[in-house]
Amino acid sequence: MAIMNITDIMEALPHRYPMLLVDRIVETDYKTRMVALKNLTYNESFFRGHFPDNPVMPGVLQIEAMAQVAGILLNHITERKGAIAYFLAIDNARFRRVLIPGDQMRMEINILKIRMGMCRVHATISVDGEVATEADLLFGRKD
Repeated sequence: MAIMNITDIMEALPHRYPMLLVDRIVETDYKTRMVALKNLTYNESFFRGHFPDNPVMPGVLQIEAMAQVAGILLNHITERKGAIAYFLAIDNARFRRVLIPGDQMRMEINILKIRMGMCRVHATISVDGEVATEADLLFGRKD
């Protein structure tokens, strides 16, 4: 059961197709943790060019998808619906498995630290219980 559906997500984030990479939020405590899903279909625009005969989701878009989930959580914590959290750093990124059409990405965000307008999170993507991608992401806000 979705805690936030696509309509709720579009109210929380400024992103739109083709850059909106979150389908629904399925778990959260609204303070330190959020879990979201993204269903990858062959119709995703990036699969047409990356790579036509062997479609693979680009790693940079995997990071972006995790960042969007973190942005939803941060916007809820700071009560700033639709605000933009900007990347300051990406650390310890690891790509352990390719993501292909038919996969369901389970993205989990855990806040590590919030301080002085900056936030560090640990983010993971798993598919069928197997970790596919993980990274530590640092965000800041432009006020």
